[in-house]
Amino acid sequence: MKFLCLICAITLMEHMSEEAATRHYADYRVFIDEIKRSGHFLACDRLQLPATATTVRVRDGKISATDGPFAETKEQLGGYFLIEAKNMDEAVGIAARIPGAWHGCVEVRPVAADERTLNALGLAAAET
Repeated sequence: MKFLCLICAITLMEHMSEEAATRHYADYRVFIDEIKRSGHFLACDRLQLPATATTVRVRDGKISATDGPFAETKEQLGGYFLIEAKNMDEAVGIAARIPGAWHGCVEVRPVAADERTLNALGLAAAET
């Protein structure tokens, strides 16, 4: 099963001291090396600051684009990991090792890869 691990933090890399950011990147490197070796790693990336975001809505055919993230919260989405795990318990165990969980939180969600979704999105053939 695929799981998306959404990393949320109060302090993003751009707001850390150089020393703290260097340590945090080193922690991430160790984690990434570990999950690559274990076969759980599928993808990851860090996001730019929330101020760079644009939120898009379409209502009655009209497009509305608003600067910034969709919600004002103390914790901001800072990045993600897409992982492979046999079940939610294993995914939670992996997410607990993500360095962002040590200072913020990591939301773990199963990817909807059920047959109906894959067929509806025209992805069923790609998965086989």
